[in-house]
Amino acid sequence: MKDKLDDLRKRKEQALHAGSDRSVKRQHDKGKLLARERIDYLLDDGSFHELDMLARHRAHEAGLEERPYTDGVVTGWGTIDGRKVFLFSQDFTVMGGALGEVFAEKLHKVMDLALATGAPMIGLNDGAGARIQEGVVSLDGYGGIFRRNVAASGVIPQISVILGPCAGGAVYSPAITDFIFMVRGTSHMFITGPDVVRTVTGEEVSLEALGGAGSHSSKSGVATFAADTEYDVLDEVKFLLGFLPSNNLEPPPVRPTGDDPDRFCPELDTLLPDSPNVPYDMTELISAVVDDGEYLEYHAAWARSITCGFARIDGHPVGVVGNQPMVLAGVLDIESAEKAARFVRTCDAFGLPLITFVDVPGFLPGVDQEYGGIIRHGAKLLYAYCEASVPRISIITRKAYGGAYVVMDSKGVGSDLTFAWPSAEIAVMGPQGAVEIIHRRELADAADPAGRRAELVDDYIERLANPYIAAERGYVDDVIEPNLTRRKIVAGLRVLSTKREELPQRKHGNVPL
Repeated sequence: MKDKLDDLRKRKEQALHAGSDRSVKRQHDKGKLLARERIDYLLDDGSFHELDMLARHRAHEAGLEERPYTDGVVTGWGTIDGRKVFLFSQDFTVMGGALGEVFAEKLHKVMDLALATGAPMIGLNDGAGARIQEGVVSLDGYGGIFRRNVAASGVIPQISVILGPCAGGAVYSPAITDFIFMVRGTSHMFITGPDVVRTVTGEEVSLEALGGAGSHSSKSGVATFAADTEYDVLDEVKFLLGFLPSNNLEPPPVRPTGDDPDRFCPELDTLLPDSPNVPYDMTELISAVVDDGEYLEYHAAWARSITCGFARIDGHPVGVVGNQPMVLAGVLDIESAEKAARFVRTCDAFGLPLITFVDVPGFLPGVDQEYGGIIRHGAKLLYAYCEASVPRISIITRKAYGGAYVVMDSKGVGSDLTFAWPSAEIAVMGPQGAVEIIHRRELADAADPAGRRAELVDDYIERLANPYIAAERGYVDDVIEPNLTRRKIVAGLRVLSTKREELPQRKHGNVPL
């Protein structure tokens, strides 16, 4: 028995150090952690249980040095803040972390376990794509991964962390998951690399400009979060998980805070500028209302005319959506509608109530927007809100004009509670534009057009563009002082905590993708 134990320990030692000393050094020289170092940092101390540690590829008969244990990926489960998670970590020091048959089988197994047990699935990606030597077997392995990603979508949180190269077909598994994290300078995602782009199109582009964290977090919208180091990224993963339930059948985790739920927010009474055309920072408003000012922004650098993120109110996780007047006056455009729609659907899938702050002057006009499909993309956000069955509270702070007002979780599309500040302007369009249309002839004949225009604008605001008209008809549940916003939201969430909706029987809706 001693000989067998010695043999087992030897094999496991080889599995723990499957990569060569040279490849390990190269990984560290790039400022990157090893696969197991990442797992150790992410999980609670001593909680990791590895699966398939002794797995080896069977593509050909060869010596041990050509058939390393683990086959280039470490899989298993552990805990983060005491909560169970499953994960895989690609090992770039073993065959470049490329995916082959056995590698794929390991991923299939751990993904099946995550779904069966209702626990989050985290992928630490750092690999060279499909293993060329194994041909179509590798490609079929990816197909099995994609199918499992889709089966788990909306059932368990799926998080992809890009910590190195991720190219070709390999990018589509992260693309299906709920969140993508990237590291600036070392993470890269692309379908075709710079060399192929140069050959096919003649365009010269660097690896970082084409597929780096900066590009994907600010231009393409592929990366949800980006940070400067692997440690920062892994810390963000832990922080994000604190807002999410383990699966769609469990409530989001409650974390009591010392922030008084009955706290007033007097700073909100003076937040809005006197002129309705002067911007203010919506994230300041959100930070003032949520517990301890803690707000994790989603896609912070992309589609910045709208802000989305996770926070807590009364200790309960919520999803927050708000137009951002600091960028393009807070208009809805193609990218902001798509960003918010994805966020709303994510929150609805995992039972997070939605708080929406409305200050929207309309949809962004322009030929590019129309040709780009603003109608279709705006419909995504409309569809997402209409479909959401979680508690929904909206607060209209200032402008709420036209179709954009309706799309931003208005009473008409199913908001459970809608409040307005006295500064709210709810109308088909802004006073200036409305007066120019309605009173065109009168203004053309007026002796003092500017003076008459000002009078007509004031009259329009008094009669139509104010919250009291909407409140009279019940489209707004109450007009409130800004300092009461937090208290109203807390009271609303408490009363809506038992909300239930019976959805119609259907296979699935047809989202305008």
